[in-house]
Amino acid sequence: MTIDLIERRSYSQLMAGAEAHIEIYIDVEEPIELDDFVTAFTSLSLSYRRYMRHAYPDSSDDAHIFVKQVRQGSIIADLIPAATSLIGHMDQVLIVEQFIRAYGDRLGKYFYPGGRAVEPTKTELDGFMDQVAAIAKSKNGKGTIRAVTFEDGERLIKAAVEFNVATAVTAIKEIEDHKKELDATSSADHERVLMTFKRSDIGSSDVGVRSGERVIIEDISEKDFALIYASNLAEQKIKDQMRNTAENIYHKGFVVDVNVATRRGRPVAYSVTHLHSIIDLPEDD
Repeated sequence: MTIDLIERRSYSQLMAGAEAHIEIYIDVEEPIELDDFVTAFTSLSLSYRRYMRHAYPDSSDDAHIFVKQVRQGSIIADLIPAATSLIGHMDQVLIVEQFIRAYGDRLGKYFYPGGRAVEPTKTELDGFMDQVAAIAKSKNGKGTIRAVTFEDGERLIKAAVEFNVATAVTAIKEIEDHKKELDATSSADHERVLMTFKRSDIGSSDVGVRSGERVIIEDISEKDFALIYASNLAEQKIKDQMRNTAENIYHKGFVVDVNVATRRGRPVAYSVTHLHSIIDLPEDD
């Protein structure tokens, strides 16, 4: 975030050079913590900078945040991208619109149980967490991020992402789960091994907690061990196979990545970090 205290350019001066800007709106019934307020804006600014460095490496990635309006129950701020001679009027409008659409699509994945953005970094996930934290902790709050431009004096919203308390709370949980999954996946002990069920349960289990199910992975041991879901997505796919198909779960094989949980040096559970595929097992002779 650049406050621009050195040059002290005014809000009106910066807006005059910006063909489009990003409007951030926080609406809450009760006061919010200062840290949550600040990070909601700075996380978006950092995301914009990363987007510009990746998509337009030859242009400026600078951005200025101004708190435009504070009134009871709401805060409105503008993120103004730095003007650059390398980008024309229509390109500036398109860049801001594309950024909000891309940002909203990736953040919005976490508004639903089991939702996951493709190959996020932990920095990106931390930014998403910061973006929704203030609303998640609020009462009946909502947040809106808009790509805004003006044409012939008319204010136009080119793209927007909105979230409320329910979606923000869901996002916090899903992001935390995804971070755990990334940690587990990065250190899988065994990759692409065949897992079969000895005992199954259609009920859901929390990520990282031993379920009531038992499985066999013959590449590791002929014994059956407790199953732990280290991946919310893997659990959803496996449970879907149990709940929504007429096929017998014991006639299916699951190609998975796993960590082996041990106690006193002995295996006690398999922690599934990733599900690659589900296959039909040959019938016994």
